[in-house]
Amino acid sequence: MSAVCMAMLALAGQSLAADLPDFVSLVEKNGPAVVNVRATETAEARAEGQDPGADAEDVPEIFRRFFGPIPRGQPPGGERRSAGSGFIVSADGYILTNNHVVGDADQVTVRLSDRRELDAKVIGKDEQTDIALLKIEATGLPVVSLGDSTQLKPGQWVVAVGSPFGMDHTVTHGIVSAVGRGYDRSQQYVPFIQTDVPINPGNSGGPLFNLEGQVVGINSQIFSNTGGYMGVSFAIPISVAMNTMNQLKEKGHVSRGMIGVQIQNVDRDSAKALGLPRSGGALVNSITAGGAAEKAGVRIGDVILSFDGAEVVSSSDLPPLVGLTPPGTRSELEIFRNGKTLTVPVTVGELPQDVASTVAAAPKTAAPANKLGILVEDLSAEQRKQLGLKDEGVVITRITGSSARRAALQPGDIVLMVGRTSIKTSEGFQSAVNALKQDDSVMLLIRRNETTSFVALTVPKDGSE
Repeated sequence: MSAVCMAMLALAGQSLAADLPDFVSLVEKNGPAVVNVRATETAEARAEGQDPGADAEDVPEIFRRFFGPIPRGQPPGGERRSAGSGFIVSADGYILTNNHVVGDADQVTVRLSDRRELDAKVIGKDEQTDIALLKIEATGLPVVSLGDSTQLKPGQWVVAVGSPFGMDHTVTHGIVSAVGRGYDRSQQYVPFIQTDVPINPGNSGGPLFNLEGQVVGINSQIFSNTGGYMGVSFAIPISVAMNTMNQLKEKGHVSRGMIGVQIQNVDRDSAKALGLPRSGGALVNSITAGGAAEKAGVRIGDVILSFDGAEVVSSSDLPPLVGLTPPGTRSELEIFRNGKTLTVPVTVGELPQDVASTVAAAPKTAAPANKLGILVEDLSAEQRKQLGLKDEGVVITRITGSSARRAALQPGDIVLMVGRTSIKTSEGFQSAVNALKQDDSVMLLIRRNETTSFVALTVPKDGSE
């Protein structure tokens, strides 16, 4: 090879290196504010919740939420231990992490970058956004800088810092693959940031930085059918996390906007039938009686095209827009109806607090375990009113069956039908389930927040879970 060619290759290499970002200063500045979070839940506490026999193999989603390395076998006393990451947002000890990292832990410990280990108090947590706020007793702590996640665009470089497999302050990088990704019905109020940053067990709750060294997201889940990283990761936008954190600090719970519609995507055939020039928007297929949408004059068959000027490309875009809007806010819906585009003013209502929490606060006698491993309770008149139900539905209080867990059912879900049988009481639910035979497949109509959908379950061959 000639000297000229070698010189050209060297210059090309130097040019390529110059174009690549240098993450060193970013990590040196922000790394000290990233912490390791460890949670311990006693056997007694677990016995009051989900079936103690549940394990990672029963996780129904290919969207995995990761804790951290869990020792083989049960530790002394039958405790369950998990580990994740977090980051300090104020010098007086407030820390953000994922709700699923701390769960129902009896003890939470935070390990700082200087190797100090401090007990942490769970100030509040929110399952819908998967955010938990912790507090440690310390001052003068290093803190992260917060960015604007609404300005993220696909193709931007991003950096994750966390504790995969318990290895503190591990740095990985990648790019933003997509924004506003809605895929998990249990977190319909989160417009996820999709990246290709390598995320593994223990990264959950850790920060996602932009090149300016600002936190733009909280690493939360990955897409995987193997349990390991496969090139698709998801982070909660920091704008959503801070909204949740501020509400948890101020009032201990999170209020969300609600307009009272059930929606679905508009595909090509639906767009043609409706007279829409192209597919897109959120097609209204149900309206809550007395809700904000009904009061505003929204009708079944309307297509919501935008909310307060933000375009609704698919039905998953609408819940985060409405959910982050304070109840009582006067907003505008752009809708398509009978070939015309209309602007409809709407006063946003408030999403009822989680039914599961209400039930836990006033426990009743739950129906016994059954073939599907689903325990339910009757709904009170007040709960039915909040949910916009007449006399139908029972609330799931506990899941003990692997089939139900694989179907992503969870406490707080409302069962409206078993097969073609409408369910009104826990006794009616038990009767419908008892009529099933081993290896039968059955469809359950489930209500979760504003969404109603059918879920298929199979009765185990041994007939009991």
